[in-house]
Parts: sequence; C-alpha cells; structure tokens
Amino acid sequence: MTTEIDWEALRASAREAMTHAYVPYSNFPVGAAALVDDGRIVSGCNVENASYGVTLCAECGLVSSLAMTGGGHLVAFACVDGDGNTLMPCGRCRQLLYEHSAEGMLLETVSGIRTIDEVLPDAFGPRQLVEYRRGHAGGGDIDND
Repeated sequence: MTTEIDWEALRASAREAMTHAYVPYSNFPVGAAALVDDGRIVSGCNVENASYGVTLCAECGLVSSLAMTGGGHLVAFACVDGDGNTLMPCGRCRQLLYEHSAEGMLLETVSGIRTIDEVLPDAFGPRQLVEYRRGHAGGGDIDND
C-alpha cells in the first residue's frame, strides 16, 4: 500500500499548511496533511493560544477540514515541522487520527512508514463500538460512513 501513496505530495501539502501556523509563543510551526479514502487531501496547522491548554494541534485542524469537506476516512498521514522534517503526532493526536482513520491507515513517522495500529496499539474507537453493538441487540450504529 505504501507504493500507492504519494508521500511527497502529502509532505508538500503539510509544508504548505505549516506556513499558516499561528505560533507566537513556541515559534514551532507544524503542518499536517492526510489522504482521504475518496482521493482528497486535507490539511491543518497548529494554532496556539495564550492559554496554552487550548492550543490546537495541526491534526485538530486537519480533522476539522475533513469534517467540513465531506467526511470520509483517512488513508495516509504526514506531519512536518517548520524545517519540513517529519514529526510524530502526540498521543492525543494519534487517538484523534485513529477516530477518523480507515483500517490500516499509514503514517509517515520519524522511524518510517507505520500503520495507525502500530503507533497506537490496542486502540479503542469507533470500530470497537461497532463490533460491540453488532453483538448486542438495540445498540445504535455509530459507523460514520
């Protein structure tokens, strides 16, 4: 599957997004981009806040863009710093990406291409809820297809 992904196009989209980062406190711009299962590329940048706890990671902007442009599932993901170097999403953002990932989503990491399950092993999310509800009568379907 890695041969089907244009990683350079994802990195270029992430670098472009990074140029829009709002980082007056850390001066550490981040850009993220992902391929959606319908072929779109969505992106986001980090947006800081004087109340540091409400700062938005680039992945938050990316997922918002995904929702605003029609939804879908993320197939491949890349994230870069201000110099264009690959960054690994933090744990919170890995969970955010998992929530919106296609099964087997690929991430470009500092140690190479990994699946979402490798970077967030034993994750809990929508797929687990769907499986649980399939086995129990009366459960609603949360599958966001």
